[in-house]
Amino acid sequence: MALSPPVASTSLLRLRDFRLLLAGAAAGQVGAQVTLVALPLVAVLVLRAPAFEVGLLTAAETAAFLLIGLPAGAWVDRMRKLPLMIRADGVRAFAMASVPLAAVADVLTMAQLYAVALVTGAATVFFDVAHQSYLPELLPKERLMAGNGALETVRSSAQVAGPGLGGGLVQLVGAQLAIVADALGYAVSALFLLAMKRPSERRPEPLPGASLRKDIVEGLRFVLGHPLLRVIAATTGLANFFAAMLMATQTIFLARVIGLEPAAIGLMLSASAAGGLVGALSAGSLADRIGQARIIWLSVLATGPFALLWPLSRPGVAAVLFAVGSAVVSFGAVVYNIAQVTFRQTLCPPRLLGRMNATLRFLVWGTLPLGAVVGGALAGPFGARTALWVCATGFLAVPVPLLLSPLRRMRDLPAAPDDPGPHETDGRTEPVTVG
Repeated sequence: MALSPPVASTSLLRLRDFRLLLAGAAAGQVGAQVTLVALPLVAVLVLRAPAFEVGLLTAAETAAFLLIGLPAGAWVDRMRKLPLMIRADGVRAFAMASVPLAAVADVLTMAQLYAVALVTGAATVFFDVAHQSYLPELLPKERLMAGNGALETVRSSAQVAGPGLGGGLVQLVGAQLAIVADALGYAVSALFLLAMKRPSERRPEPLPGASLRKDIVEGLRFVLGHPLLRVIAATTGLANFFAAMLMATQTIFLARVIGLEPAAIGLMLSASAAGGLVGALSAGSLADRIGQARIIWLSVLATGPFALLWPLSRPGVAAVLFAVGSAVVSFGAVVYNIAQVTFRQTLCPPRLLGRMNATLRFLVWGTLPLGAVVGGALAGPFGARTALWVCATGFLAVPVPLLLSPLRRMRDLPAAPDDPGPHETDGRTEPVTVG
């Protein structure tokens, strides 16, 4: 049973290492949210990139999940999580710092932006997989819902504050120099993680006969062999495809169609992210009241139609429709994410956490670069508003896999079975399945 948010949050904040984990997440997320505004504006306002190239930039930021997502999980399961996260933060800080340095030297190009996006994306793959796999080592299972809720609250708070800060910085110093905030955010995150006093993790010992290929296959079989994980993967992948279309076109739409200044764009994205913050604060109590399984499908079913407000936005007062639509969709997405991530962490044996998280990231984040390319391809010849109509209509289809699954008839999620460990049956590792 999930802990009620006030009690859970208070008790968790007494844990020094968890406080440092939260502080590191806050620093990294604020910087990343600044870049959410600044990096596309570098392409749009400074380098005058067309819509398709902006879409490619968004695709480059997420391409690593598609390219290295599966082996990353197997590698993470063989490595100590905390040092890996610190190294990933360092890589992201140096990569982001190269953008303002190149701008000052007047040598910044789209090619460098693509390279920075690819490098930071690859580091983010390892950081995120390790981060989700590390939390169950830091907290007991009964406190994971509260822990995920606290981390999601930090992320959502950064989404509220970061874009506004980013838009203001772009207005003051220019898009390319505003990215300094992201580099600093990753550096500060690494310092918080370095300050954690948790005893050093022992490097996991590989099983006899283990190989990278076998490890990847075991992760795939665990995810694809579980009926509830399959439907979560399908739903989240579909949602991320259309979310990437939004990311690839929203800056062009708000800047060139609605006519907003950079500071106003940042404030618009901050206002829309407020819904995600409300979702993070209320997810635990909603899951307790409505049911941990029921909240997964109900959250996206009830909020998806508000995506139609994006293409209905117009210059002037009607521009607020974009923020309202994003706020409600973000609310549903955050509630959904907290519920399904907690379920995944609870269900999965510790030895498979990295591979399970990476396999799901590969399946659900691998759609991001595809959606970004499609969004950019549609926005070029047909306009950003048309691309947003396709995107918003797609959000109406997101709940369909959930509604056709056993989740629709459940109130709470089933208990996780005991992990029998890997065993050989005709040379294959059998997955743990439910139902």
